Amino acid sequence: MELHGRSIIGGEPSPNREGEPFRPYDPALGQPLEPPYYEANETDIEQAFELADGAFEVYRHKPTKEIAEFLESIADQIMALGDDLITRVSAETGLPPKRFTGERARTVGQLRMFADVVREGSWVEATIDLAQPERKPLPKPDVRRMLIPIGPVVVFGASNFPLAFSVAGGDTASALAAGNPVIVKAHPAHPGTSEMVARAIVRAAEETGMPAGVFSLLHGTTPELSLKLVRHPLATAVGFTGSLKAGRAIFDAAARRPSPIPVYAEMGSVNPVFVLPGALHESGAALATGLHQSVTLGVGQLCTCPGLVVGLQDVAMNNFVASITQLFESASPATMLHPGILRAYQEGLRRLGDVEGVEGKYSLATADENKTEAQAAVFVTAAETFLVHEELSEEVFGPATVIVSCSSKEEIMKVAHNLQGHLTATIHGTREDLAEYKGLVELLQSKVGRLVFNGFPTGVEVCTAMHHGGPYPATTDVRSTSVGVYAIKRFARPICFQNFPQEALPVELKDENRVGIWRIVDSEVTRK
Repeated sequence: MELHGRSIIGGEPSPNREGEPFRPYDPALGQPLEPPYYEANETDIEQAFELADGAFEVYRHKPTKEIAEFLESIADQIMALGDDLITRVSAETGLPPKRFTGERARTVGQLRMFADVVREGSWVEATIDLAQPERKPLPKPDVRRMLIPIGPVVVFGASNFPLAFSVAGGDTASALAAGNPVIVKAHPAHPGTSEMVARAIVRAAEETGMPAGVFSLLHGTTPELSLKLVRHPLATAVGFTGSLKAGRAIFDAAARRPSPIPVYAEMGSVNPVFVLPGALHESGAALATGLHQSVTLGVGQLCTCPGLVVGLQDVAMNNFVASITQLFESASPATMLHPGILRAYQEGLRRLGDVEGVEGKYSLATADENKTEAQAAVFVTAAETFLVHEELSEEVFGPATVIVSCSSKEEIMKVAHNLQGHLTATIHGTREDLAEYKGLVELLQSKVGRLVFNGFPTGVEVCTAMHHGGPYPATTDVRSTSVGVYAIKRFARPICFQNFPQEALPVELKDENRVGIWRIVDSEVTRK
């Protein structure tokens, strides 16, 4: 595919070539890539929203079968890009092609998953309370409720998942599945990948007869462009995956609008791991190996990278620290996604290493900054130091972790109590540990969205039961998930119909259940 380097507005390349172009960058080779890309201008923005607004009136009324076919067609078109897509995304990120073979499978898999959700239809939560005209002292009205789409959704592509959390990623898939047009702000680190996937979506829309404005892609590097999209009066919600700073700026901009809109932002998380005494005594060496692999997976550039480890100071803990230190020192440097992430990572390492009472160990091999390489690092400290230095609990995005040794069970609980919100927390322990530390399990439920037992948090299964979210600052809405079928509900809202005649009701709420979905009728779950 020959890339044109332009935003895509309602299926057509923008004619805009204003301003200074920017180029993607191959971090492994240390050189720019072609073609140049141009910042979306005011005309691009207005046209994208006008087309999306017009498309909404058509798309929201499409039969669920057609929306499902659209999502499946997107998956097919992405696969049809073949190895060209894998080659381009690998060049724009410095990560190996094998990584993106798996990520592409996840991307098309979640598109097909949402197609199944839409086709089955029960996600709309149809609820019916039948009238009781004879009820005393007042008659009961007929009341019916369901979820409906909300309108144009703005999605921001993520730097660390150029496929699965980007142009056709989970936010886009779930918003389209709910019946909403989507305007994607491509991440400037991988605009070529974004263009290829966007053109696949456009072909799918044409193939399945969807309105052109159902999808647009805007390129750009400036925060001003992002904020203009959030502030636009036709935007109804935002999906974002990225840094706390950027996510908070978007959230604040949305809250200051004359009509505020929800922002579903996934931001920072250190994903604490608690290694309890029984587990350390039984399998300390294996835990060290597993932790090292989890921290360095993807050069640590995963939202669930375990950046904090907490355990009880004893001989087993000392042996664990020695093992993990040796593993980190022998680790080979690896290429990060782009120079900006590398600079932020290096600054984070300096911040941690400057804290008195913290000992840092780094991979002994020299990193080549011309290849955007980072050294893996582990920092070791005591709980008393950790508890008085807030910076030790802040995310350092990359292959680094902080190990905290506690003098007692009570100190472990104090560390857990002082944690902010995170996506995950992990507990390694025996059955006896779980009984002894029952209070820790209960406490962590208030701190995270997912608890992992005797595993590692890296790897998020795309399934019905998955919850990928957590209390602030992990996300801006603890009730929402960006992975799994419940992600669709972020981009829908309830509507209630009272005393409406049958012919005026949506098909999901009529007395006759023509679509065969699960409904709640007079408090009974039924398909009748």
